[in-house]
Amino acid sequence: MAKKKVLFITPEIFPYFPEGYISNICRYLPQGIQERENEIRTFMPKFGCVNEHRHMLHEVIRLSGQNIIIEDTDHPLIIKVASLQNVRMQIYFIDSEDYFKRKTPYYDAEGNFYPDNDSRAIFYAKGVMETVRKLGWEPDIIHCHGWISALVPLFIKTVYKDDPLLQGCKIVYTIFPDSFPEKFSTSFGKKLRQTNIPRECLRHFRNPGYDQIVQTAVDFSDAVALTTDIKKRLLTYVEQSGKPVLQHPEDDNYVDLYDEFYDELLAQRDNG
Repeated sequence: MAKKKVLFITPEIFPYFPEGYISNICRYLPQGIQERENEIRTFMPKFGCVNEHRHMLHEVIRLSGQNIIIEDTDHPLIIKVASLQNVRMQIYFIDSEDYFKRKTPYYDAEGNFYPDNDSRAIFYAKGVMETVRKLGWEPDIIHCHGWISALVPLFIKTVYKDDPLLQGCKIVYTIFPDSFPEKFSTSFGKKLRQTNIPRECLRHFRNPGYDQIVQTAVDFSDAVALTTDIKKRLLTYVEQSGKPVLQHPEDDNYVDLYDEFYDELLAQRDNG
């Protein structure tokens, strides 16, 4: 296949985030896809635990400065960037004084789920999309990882459905073992409607939580990747969706599997 453009939207990347199952996949999959002579862009939230000085993050002024409106409040979008010099890979960070300065990602020091985690997911999804548009970069594949990126497929297929940069892309969503028992605020659906998401697309959000946001991601994606320890209910939902599925292997030899999976999706698109 010809060289493709792949956008990775991740929750965490090693070494900006502690090494672990998710942060390693979100580091080495983009790297491997780039090493196979593809063009990539990679995003993660700029959580407060990311050491800006150590990792030499700097703000990209030309990309920053937009406001993202959530519940009638403007939240300035800040874009920062850093490079993994040894592999020549650039990482874009979505930053916000309101949402991503806290030292812990999703729970406070007392173990309480942040009540605005739903708003943070909206901000992250919108922030990535607006930045990609500002870059003028047209991805072939958009690969979303984990629950924090789960709203991206919904936004692409509704709010951004007429954007020429995004119309031809194929969306892959990876379900990780990152579930949580807490529920989002009861105003989550209202917040999404205020961003121009159609009411009929919010059928899962009567009692919104982890399962519901992941089901919505599956609904609006073109394909799904499954990792380890996924809830049986969600596995059944993916199976019933009829979407193409890639089972992430247990070993580290997965880059070629994804590269071929992307090519298959694009071949389906091009053969239309």
